[in-house]
Amino acid sequence: MAQINLSSPEISALWSTYIQESASQCFLKHFLTSMEDEQIDPILKEALQLSEDIMERIKQLFQEEAFPVPDGFSDRDVNPDAPPLFTDLFALSYVYRMSQLSIHSYASSLTVVARTDLLTFFVEQQSNQVILYEKSVKLMLEKGIYDRPPKIPYPDKVKYAEQKSYLGHYFGEKRPLNTIELSEMFFTIEKNYIGMIFLEGLIQAANDDDVRHYLLKGKHLAQMQIDVFNKVLKEEGHFGTIPVSKETTASVVMPFSSKLVLFSVAAASGSALALIGSAISFGLRKDIAAHYLFVAKDIISFCEEGAKLMIKRGWYEQPPQAPNRRE
Repeated sequence: MAQINLSSPEISALWSTYIQESASQCFLKHFLTSMEDEQIDPILKEALQLSEDIMERIKQLFQEEAFPVPDGFSDRDVNPDAPPLFTDLFALSYVYRMSQLSIHSYASSLTVVARTDLLTFFVEQQSNQVILYEKSVKLMLEKGIYDRPPKIPYPDKVKYAEQKSYLGHYFGEKRPLNTIELSEMFFTIEKNYIGMIFLEGLIQAANDDDVRHYLLKGKHLAQMQIDVFNKVLKEEGHFGTIPVSKETTASVVMPFSSKLVLFSVAAASGSALALIGSAISFGLRKDIAAHYLFVAKDIISFCEEGAKLMIKRGWYEQPPQAPNRRE
């Protein structure tokens, strides 16, 4: 039976995965060059092996289809002689965050691919990422670096919303946050704290003025989101979320290429937009939605600025495009 050609969504899923995995490998390899923690080390090695296997499989698929393999990132984007820029604990946080994003990404890919071999591939990879995520969470709890989400008393009965009051108002009296809204807010703060640590390390070692300026904007944007949603939590009678440590070293030697740094920060911000869309769709209080929309417009602007800088430098590897029918 003849092989069915890849559809546009299938190409997109494979291409995007390949690019992201090639970037993640660079960071994992840097972490491993100085890894001292004997508990974290095997998790990072497992993450790196998974990433290498994923890239090799996608490369084979593209070659079988006579489709150009993306350039992505490689050892050329990592300085093997650079001292560690982050602590071992941050390396664990990185695996935790990347496996989180990968689970979402593979779940999304599963809904747009139809070829049997691709369905099998993405099912397997999502399962692998779930296992990696479980291991990273357990070790973070053991190391004391996993910040517990807010807790609420159990309700005593099932309740139905009163339409007039449930959606709330932009100002004045509001109903308490529900568990979905609390969860979305907590994880928005958490991912921005991890992002803040990542950005602080990159900023102190950045040797490219344009990239440093972009990173500083990213740090301000992450801090703004933390402040906005921590304020809401505190106003609602919950404790704000705070990081437990800085997790950066004193090194000022950049281990990564400016191309890799710029791509990784812009890509992480793009992923944040999808999570904000989810938070808006699940949370129904109008004032909370307004906070997310306020944040989203700044993230969109930040992503656009990153894309423009990558294009200006000749670093933007564009996704495969359809032919221009108008021409």
